[in-house]
Amino acid sequence: MRGGSIAVVGGSIAGCATALAVSRAGADRVTVFERADAELRDRGVGIALQSDRYEELREAGYVAPEMPWAPLNRRVWSVRDSDAPHGRGFGQQPFPFRAYNWGSLWSELRSRVPEGVDYRSGAVVTSVEPADDGVTLRLADGHEERFDLVIGADGYRSVVREAMFPGISPQYAGYIGWRGASEDVEGLPSDGLDAHNIAFPGGHCMIYHIPDGTGGHHLNWVLYTTPPQTDGLHPDLRTPTSLPPGRLKSELTDWLRALVADNFPPFWADKVLGTPAETTFIQPIYDLVVPHYTSGRMVLVGDAASVARPHVGAGSVKALQDATALEAAWNAGDSWKDVLERYDAARGPVGSAMVALARRMGSTQVENTPDWAAMHQPDFDAWWQEQNSGSDRSSGFGGHSLKVK
Repeated sequence: MRGGSIAVVGGSIAGCATALAVSRAGADRVTVFERADAELRDRGVGIALQSDRYEELREAGYVAPEMPWAPLNRRVWSVRDSDAPHGRGFGQQPFPFRAYNWGSLWSELRSRVPEGVDYRSGAVVTSVEPADDGVTLRLADGHEERFDLVIGADGYRSVVREAMFPGISPQYAGYIGWRGASEDVEGLPSDGLDAHNIAFPGGHCMIYHIPDGTGGHHLNWVLYTTPPQTDGLHPDLRTPTSLPPGRLKSELTDWLRALVADNFPPFWADKVLGTPAETTFIQPIYDLVVPHYTSGRMVLVGDAASVARPHVGAGSVKALQDATALEAAWNAGDSWKDVLERYDAARGPVGSAMVALARRMGSTQVENTPDWAAMHQPDFDAWWQEQNSGSDRSSGFGGHSLKVK
């Protein structure tokens, strides 16, 4: 399959990888529509790629060793233990991951988008109108443009997905992630080579270091918990959104800070509470399974398709794998129909399996937490194994291997 005019809606990590994929597969004309009018905003968010998944993506040409990263070897789970600075560790597990900074990873992928691709910043797509032989995009400025194929890489609030499956949107899981990034990386145990999970009744906080994009490191953390259903404590979170500091209600911030002060070992409490407020934000947790990854001449990649809760550590892996699979389907197919059927068959089941696993992990790690303080390594091992059991175990923590058929 060669030729065709392709629109990629969304110019983030998934969008840049997809533009690279269809360019390499032989599309005649590729246009990326990114709603942000400058460089995409970087909140210092950390991304972790499981080492085996990284190797597959490196072989496919989507990531490279020169992209700034930091190694992670183990994940240590701890609870507060009186005044012990780091608390008491009750579980350790291998954690062969590579930690990235979202902004620097996006910049690296953006620089790899071929020069012939028309990457348009500040281009807001307001509607997607499919026809039998193509798709018309309508922009906020009133401009219309027709393409042979439109790919939605526009995240969990995807306008392309709404055109494909009206009324299907991510559902609020009932809890939040409070995220932050700090420059304070002094004194990290194991020289920062471990990821740390601080557990408390009703949630946990994952903490690890990431490159800062300038040769140093930041401390990235995300705390998962269910906020009390108290009037005025937080806005309506059922509509997919994220809340930067300026939109957070002080009552919610105060509640989260008190939770950390009361439940975290002193060292980790100081790291989280010392994070500048302007580098923190609230990420309500959602998930979604779509009926298909394709419909007519429309395609979904990344979070525009299935949305898995972050606990599986594979959101960016999935987006990059989607692009890889689309390129492979394009190279193997001999018509639009053939290409899209191959892609849907390759990625739909994987997306559904990841969502199911993430729901199990969310249930046991946030919604129905065990008695962490009573746990020791054997209890932890059994608890972890239970989360990963089931018919979809091939799509496990860190992502589903591209090589599994």
